[in-house]
Amino acid sequence: MNTAGMNYAFRKATLSELPVIWEILQQAIIRRKADGSNQWQDGYPNPDVVRKDIEQHTGFVMTDSDTIIGYAAVLINDEPAYQDIEGKWLTNGDFVVVHRVAVTDKYIGKGLAKIMLEFIESYARSKNIFSIKADTNFDNIAMMKTFEKTGYVYCGEVFFRGSARKAYEKVITKAD
Repeated sequence: MNTAGMNYAFRKATLSELPVIWEILQQAIIRRKADGSNQWQDGYPNPDVVRKDIEQHTGFVMTDSDTIIGYAAVLINDEPAYQDIEGKWLTNGDFVVVHRVAVTDKYIGKGLAKIMLEFIESYARSKNIFSIKADTNFDNIAMMKTFEKTGYVYCGEVFFRGSARKAYEKVITKAD
């Protein structure tokens, strides 16, 4: 991807940014439905979930200059559902968890989910953590392709709110 002229950054979100973040998530919810996916069609995520992410310092935004163009929740060692995987994780040590990845409609098709995952890898390295775990719905083809293109390995199934999800892990190196 040619990122010339782009000024992307990834940082913790602030509560004042919640309306913009929620707008981006709503766009992603609509896209999931249009793609025929059941993911995010049950009232989750919602503004309360995003508020909690931000208050717990796990909500992150991706920006192009000063414009917020993406959102993700990034947690450390904090996903109880991952303890009961039907399958096997690649590692058993510390890990970063990625949830609620969304990009604004205006930037769709520019490879931003991949770039956001690269920022999350850098964040993990900054915390001396070398495993990133994530999951997605079985019908979220775009995210599954993004995981596969960026070196994530399918590890099995985890369960959230009564449904199975595809679980992925990427083991990263200490150096960029």
